[in-house]
Formats: sequence, structure tokens, C-alpha cells
Amino acid sequence: MQIDTPVPLVHRTQVPHTNATILCCNCGVEIDGTVSAGALCNECVKLTVDISEGIQREATLHTCRDCERWLQPPNQWVTAAPESRELLALCLKKLRGLSKVRIIDASFIWTEPHSRRIRVKITLQQEAFEGTILQQTFEVEYVVAFHQCPDCAKSFTANTWRAVVQVRQKVPHKRTFLYLEQLVLKHSAHKETINIKEAKDGLDFYYSQRNHAERFVDFLTSVAPVRTKRSQELISMDIHTSSKSYKFTFSVELVPICKDDLVCLPIKLAKQVGNIAPLTLCYRVGTSVNLLVPNTLQTTDISAPIYWRSPFSTLAAVQELVEFVVMDIEPTGIQKGRFFLAEATVARASDLSSNEVTYFTRTHLGGILHPGDSVMGYHLSGTNFNNPQFEALEESNAHSSTIPDVILVKKHYERRKKKPRNWRLKRMNKEEGEMLPRKQDQVRVDQDYEMFLRDVEEDEELRATMALYKAQQAKKVRDQMEGVETASVAETDETEGDDVPKIDMDELLDEFEELDVADDQ
Repeated sequence: MQIDTPVPLVHRTQVPHTNATILCCNCGVEIDGTVSAGALCNECVKLTVDISEGIQREATLHTCRDCERWLQPPNQWVTAAPESRELLALCLKKLRGLSKVRIIDASFIWTEPHSRRIRVKITLQQEAFEGTILQQTFEVEYVVAFHQCPDCAKSFTANTWRAVVQVRQKVPHKRTFLYLEQLVLKHSAHKETINIKEAKDGLDFYYSQRNHAERFVDFLTSVAPVRTKRSQELISMDIHTSSKSYKFTFSVELVPICKDDLVCLPIKLAKQVGNIAPLTLCYRVGTSVNLLVPNTLQTTDISAPIYWRSPFSTLAAVQELVEFVVMDIEPTGIQKGRFFLAEATVARASDLSSNEVTYFTRTHLGGILHPGDSVMGYHLSGTNFNNPQFEALEESNAHSSTIPDVILVKKHYERRKKKPRNWRLKRMNKEEGEMLPRKQDQVRVDQDYEMFLRDVEEDEELRATMALYKAQQAKKVRDQMEGVETASVAETDETEGDDVPKIDMDELLDEFEELDVADDQ
């Protein structure tokens, strides 16, 4: 059988496959016809197709000149800092047509602060044709227009408040409200008030909404022993929809006991709160009244519910303090916290030149008193008190013999009257009442404020709850530019009272500007 010889196979060369090409209808460049979009090349698509069509290039933003809030349509006012994320979101919401495209990036372009213009750079991405995605960048300019918000409009109109908090304390001085003012400023609890007005024995805080007033009442309850009452008054009523409008009044009464007051507890209450001596000294007022027995260093706390269940008045206030001079003092070795028990012999400063009458007493100031120091205290010997608790104490067989002649309260420092301080406090802008204070009342207010400043310097625990600021540098520069003789006199006066307490510069905060807060030297 004859076998054919193998015939070699010839390899066929593959012809490269080419897509159908067409010419661009705009510029005539060859493009792939299978993937071309609208018979246009990529460059022509970029030039002829605008994905940002229908999006406005100019818009207007409304801001309130007083509270610096921005209007978010339809009627909401929001807080936004310059070039913040909140302000950028507000700018994007003002543009119509952005919901149809995809936002890739948005950022602010710097403009002059006084130009009242805001420029935003926006990058968009959208599918122009099937399989063709375009990305474009454009700028939008916003005009900042001033528009007063309803809250600020109400604040400049009389009788537009919806809730008022009436804070009262029936004491003859303003030291408690001065301290309460510093707590309010430190925690910014006054930022929602539309007006603050001085009234007899207290302050009135006005609010545009009831929940703002309730929030402020909760703050007062958390920092001071108070009791609150609420009342409401019907203003108007719609008989068709049964909707009513009320004005709310919150009455907040503070416990009429202040720091350094002499308190005589009812004997029954003294046994209930720790079986202490009824004659006590108030050394601190926080969420409760902290009392101290100077003879034994016993302490107790009187909460607001306990006090208002059976209220009592103070036996003597700080206006009745008498200056004594320490003749001799001997510590007993008993210590409780920052109090040191000591036995002291004192004499009235006014009696040193006329007689040699001295008084023996036990005091809690053994850690800071030395022979020759001046100390303020209550002189009980020969003093008549119109107080039912003290009369019951004198008639008691168990406690009548424990009444001392003198109760020492705090050390007295000799101060130069016009000595400049290196610190200061912020004060709230308050509206005076209908009747202006008399001259003698203004003098008493100034004395209360000076006494409060001295308490801040002497009490470290009191300073820890407040915000103290550095004094203005301009006053220091002016003092340095005065004559040499004045500077030498100031140095001599400062060296006279080296033991006067001073506040360290590390405890002071730097100067800053804030709304609704006024400086007070």
C-alpha cells in the first residue's frame, strides 16, 4: 500500500482586527465608532458638554449682625464659624440642581473679610454619554446680606419674653450674687438670655423660650441650695384651634446664709445632723450649706430640703464683724483638713488704748494666726440678739455654758486702698431697675464688691470655682511711664503689707473678647 508523503501545513497569518473608525463630527479627528459618544472625540465632549448647566453661579446668604447666625431656609438659624464645614454645607444647600450630579470636592477660596463675599470652588462628576464620565470644576460667589433673626428682634422689643427666672436672696449684701455671677459666666449659662435686669434682693433673667429658662433653673439647682416655684399666665387663646400662649415665671430663692455668717441651729436640728453644738460658723456655701463648730472643728452639711423644711435665720452677718488683736495663741495639735484648733487670747483693737480687757477663745485659725496679728470675729459677750434659736440656746442647761465670748472668723490684712491688682473679673451686662440706686446704696454696692474681691484673694477654694483674668496691659504700661517719685512711693507701700495674699499669675487666664460680657476693673 502506497503511503502519501506528508505535506507540510502552511501557517496562516492572522490579520489584525481593526474597529470601525469614524470621523468626529466637530473637528474631524478619527475616533473609534463603537465607543464614541455622540460622534464626538474626548476633547470635543469636554468643550461642548457642560454638566454644571442649570446650577447657579451666584447666591445670597443671610446672617444676623447681632448673634452672627446664618439663615438656613425656610426659617432655621444655625451657628457656623467662617470657612467651617457647617458654613460649607449651608452654601451647598443654597444651590439648585446639585442633587442631579455627584459632588467630588468643595472648598473655600479666600476673600477679603470686609468684602462681604464668599467664594466656593466645587468639583462635579457626571456621566455625559453612555460610558463617558465628565468631571468639571467651577466657582460660585455668595453675597453676604444682613438680616435680623427673630430672637434678636425680640430682644430689642419690649415685653417679648416668654419666661423669666427671678433669683432672690433676702440678705443685706450682694456678695452671693457676685459669686453666682462668676459661676454663670464661667459655665456660659447666660448665653440664651435676652435681658438681665436688677431687682430688689436679686436679678431677673428673661428668656424667649420656656426650655431655656428651665435649663437655667437646673443650673442654679446644681450650684447653690435653692428652692423653686413655677407659675404661668395666660396671654392669648385661639378659640378655633384651642391653641394658647403663656408666660412662665420661675421663682428661685437662695438660702439666706452666706460665707462667714454666724448661725445658731435649732437644738433639735443640731442633734439630727450629727449631734454638734448649735452655735456654728458657715465656712462655705455650695450645693449645701457647710457649717463648722470653731470650738471642736466639727463640720456638718445642711442641704436645701432640710433647711426649707424648718428655715432659720443667721445670728450675725459679716457687717457685724469686729477687729481683734491676737495677744497669745497656742495650738492644741488637733487638725481637720485645713483647720487647726488653737487656744487664743485676743483683745478688741479699739480697747487697746483704753483698757486691758482680753478674751479667751478657741479658734480654727491656728494655722495662720500669730501673736500680734489682726483677726475679725464676732463679739458675743454683752451683745443682744433677737433670735429665737439663740434664746433657746441660752435657756438650755446643756449648751448655755458652751457659748464663747468671741468667735474668730478670718485673719485681717492691712491693705492699701488703691493698690492695683494684677487680675480682674468679668461682669455681666445688667439693666438697672426702674429706680436708680441712691448714693448710699451705690457706696454699699462698691463695698460689697471690694469685700468679695478680698475673699477671692484669701480663699483658694473659692478661686478654684471661678475664672480669673489678667489685668489689662495698658494700665501697666501707664503705671510704668509715671515719674520716679511715684514709683518709689508705690514700692514703699507694697512693702508694708508683705503678708497680704496674692494670686499667682499661673492661675490667671489671658485676655479675650466675648459677647454680653463687660470688663470691670
